[in-house]
Amino acid sequence: MEDIALSVGIAKTSLYYYFESKDELLLAIHAEFIDLLLERHAQRAASSLPPEQQLLEIMGDILELMETHRGYVRVFFEHHRELPLEAQPSIRSKRDQYELAVQDLFESGMERGTIRQTDSRMATLALFGMCNWAYKWYRSGGTLRSREIAYNFWDVLMHGVGTSPWPGHPTPDSTHPAT
Repeated sequence: MEDIALSVGIAKTSLYYYFESKDELLLAIHAEFIDLLLERHAQRAASSLPPEQQLLEIMGDILELMETHRGYVRVFFEHHRELPLEAQPSIRSKRDQYELAVQDLFESGMERGTIRQTDSRMATLALFGMCNWAYKWYRSGGTLRSREIAYNFWDVLMHGVGTSPWPGHPTPDSTHPAT
């Protein structure tokens, strides 16, 4: 709590005015962060944006929060296991809800024919893998803004990096004999 108070420029006693414990502060950070993501997604879900555009916007949300909520991002990704035991189910449920919403977008895109048939869970994890670790290297004021990184990540996710399938390379839908 002392480190937090120092980093925001207030006395530790002032911090305790707002949060009685580190656990309470940790929960508030997690709840605000996941609620922001869920709220933004819910607003878009009500629109007529196609699934692939919604995926881009989700990537933009995560990456833009690195600028607007930098400290939250780190806490959210690195300290979720430190949440008080009684708070973990609620936050886990919201994280799962968000993950399923992204997975549903991949499945909707596959149904529409705008996303090729693939394992929607693996595609979801790939999206989160790209975005969720960017906070480790992203620096505000760098050559690319967070939204530009989102566009680049989305392009790689949606179009890959290869020019064509490799001859004989296994695909997710191919079957292989057990070895």
